Amino acid sequence: MIQQRITVLPDGRLSRNDAAKYLGRAPKTLAEWARLGTGPRSFLVGGRRFYPLADLQAFAGG
Repeated sequence: MIQQRITVLPDGRLSRNDAAKYLGRAPKTLAEWARLGTGPRSFLVGGRRFYPLADLQAFAGG
């Protein structure tokens, strides 16, 4: 198993790339989910999309 480094910012949010790694999905998949209004909750900060760690955990079932 390959370990990947995931960065969680101090306020508990992850970038789209890190959220995708956490969920084992491609970043484009999360982008499509955001476009469709499905998947884990996300929000924009300065034009970049972020995902709260707690929401990713709930979405993953953990």
